[in-house]
Amino acid sequence: MDRLRSPGGCPWDIEQTHASLVPYAIEEAYEVADAVDSGDPARLADELGDLLLQVLFHARIAAEAGDFDVDDVAATLVAKLTRRHPHVFADVTVSGADEVVTNWQAIKAAERAEAGEEHHPGGELAAALGRLPRGLPAMERATKTVNRVRKAGLDPAALAAALGGEAAPSSPAGQLGEAVLAALDAGLDPETELRRWTAALRAAALREDVSPPG
Repeated sequence: MDRLRSPGGCPWDIEQTHASLVPYAIEEAYEVADAVDSGDPARLADELGDLLLQVLFHARIAAEAGDFDVDDVAATLVAKLTRRHPHVFADVTVSGADEVVTNWQAIKAAERAEAGEEHHPGGELAAALGRLPRGLPAMERATKTVNRVRKAGLDPAALAAALGGEAAPSSPAGQLGEAVLAALDAGLDPETELRRWTAALRAAALREDVSPPG
């Protein structure tokens, strides 16, 4: 990466910025997901390498600006993993995976409070919803929104039923929202289920396309 970004390196690589690389990072993450679905270890290894390239790319750009380098990225990750796994690296005892998740969330909340991120004029729920990245795909954003609304003690189904206009229950948007709620109520991940449905539809269409005319 250093050579690619240095004088005499790759003109395209040299021109890239954090902002210009965002679409590639998103695309590579989806390609990793596709590789997992394929069950092909070689393909997964290849796609993970492409995703790792994005980390190295951003780290190199940051290093050139004097912000941080790849060693800082690794050190930050190690510190975070150590801090959020006190049952492994400290003397905390847990009863199982559920308690690990509970502790993880509590530690994250403490980190946000220490960084001053918990002070939101709209309250705790507004802060939680405000932390959702705007670049999340719509399905993922909907899922996380529903989960955070529920965590706040509210009923997203009741809230959705009272929506009007383009988000009314009878609208296309409302029906999509109902599907998300139904999947979550069944303990399913809407994104995974939609991917499964899309794959099945794609396979059916391809079978129909190659079938001899009747």
